Amino acid sequence: MQYVSTRGGMKPSNFSDVLLEGLAPDGGLVVPQTIPTVDVETLESWRELSYAELATEVIGLYWTDIPREDLAKLCQAAYGSQFKAEMVVPLTPIDQMSALVDLSQGPTLAFKDMAMQFLGEALPYVLQQRGQTLNILGATSGDTGSAAEYAFRSKPNIGVFMLSPKGRMSRFQRAQMYTLTDDNVHNVVIEGVFDDAQNLVKELNGDLEFKAANSLGTVNSINLGRLIAQCVYYFWAWLRVTNGIPADQREGFGVSFAVPSGNFGNIFSGQLARQMGLPIDTLVLATNENNVLDEFFRSGKYEPRSADNTLATSSPSMDISKASNLERFVYLVMDQNQEQLAKAWEQLDATGTLDLSEQQPRFDQEFGMVSGTSTHEDRVATIRAVYEKAEVVIDPHTADGVTVARGYQRPGHPMLVLETAKPEKFGDIVNEALGFEPELLPEFAQLLELEQHTVEMGADAEALRDYIAQHHV
Repeated sequence: MQYVSTRGGMKPSNFSDVLLEGLAPDGGLVVPQTIPTVDVETLESWRELSYAELATEVIGLYWTDIPREDLAKLCQAAYGSQFKAEMVVPLTPIDQMSALVDLSQGPTLAFKDMAMQFLGEALPYVLQQRGQTLNILGATSGDTGSAAEYAFRSKPNIGVFMLSPKGRMSRFQRAQMYTLTDDNVHNVVIEGVFDDAQNLVKELNGDLEFKAANSLGTVNSINLGRLIAQCVYYFWAWLRVTNGIPADQREGFGVSFAVPSGNFGNIFSGQLARQMGLPIDTLVLATNENNVLDEFFRSGKYEPRSADNTLATSSPSMDISKASNLERFVYLVMDQNQEQLAKAWEQLDATGTLDLSEQQPRFDQEFGMVSGTSTHEDRVATIRAVYEKAEVVIDPHTADGVTVARGYQRPGHPMLVLETAKPEKFGDIVNEALGFEPELLPEFAQLLELEQHTVEMGADAEALRDYIAQHHV
């Protein structure tokens, strides 16, 4: 299996190479030359596998330059004792035809652990094989940072430089990240919003000389390894939902997924699973008030907002106005035409607008993608409604997913909502909705009292270069 850039400026590479690189050298995103397909018989043969075994099968379709027994060991290590639930990803019903895909059983209580724990095993494996070091540069709007830091803390040959926007994360999210004292973890707090931090990551990754000199890589959602690992839980959830259906009726049985979306990585993993042949009816993209993606899927016009116009909301991990992974979807819409994609992104950079309104009907008809927007009032009402009906407390991002999913539910068609995090991470809005805050386990509560360690700087690429140059492994 070989990988190329959406923009055509990268020679075909194997999975281990792109796992370390993250962003393609031409500024595009890494994609598989061909998407592997899974037939009905193969899908059924996976039904009784454990989560780690299923991960080995799905990821193994993409990571073909590694011995299968080595991949199996990495997946067993990734999805073992770090996850609280025996099944790793349980499903929690919230009404007769809807359920939550519980992705927050990992060490940082967020869905990002599902892919990051895998990368925490995979990257050290590749580095050891090659005798190399890697300095991970990332940006976080809330959960990516802590998931990355907990996956790579004290790992050999790896440094972590995580950028986060000042004052834009919850108290618990800040405590999770900033209280770590591992020598290889650096929390850099940026004056501005997430998009400012993400732009710095892209700028430094685009500086090929600096990137090579400092062995930079990324584990943000632009890293294809994360997206492949996230594909696994779509297969897992479909297999669980269809367990109760007679075997002769399972083939092609469509299930819909609602996905709270900021950077478009999580839902693109679902699109990838759909392209592989998983029977997904509809992928429902849920945004908050920063609804650039909803506007795009409804109109076909993509107009990212400036950092100054990105709102601070009560679902802060989705406070993003320029979705890094949308380029991969547009690449599919453009029938994987790299030259056309490169021109489209030049136009976007020059004018601030990408007009695909002529292609917009295909978004739903061909790719099964629809969208909607949720507000603070919606989140509060949905948290309350889910608790009253199912006695399940959900976080605000998951509430965005449930809110938008309600508009697309059809009788007889299961709707699965991807949970994003435990509600304990967002006590204020839960308290507003329910009159109480979810109780933190003692090991998490004590984080709020610990000293925090950060480096603050403006959205200054030169200052960031200097800091990385002085502290890289």
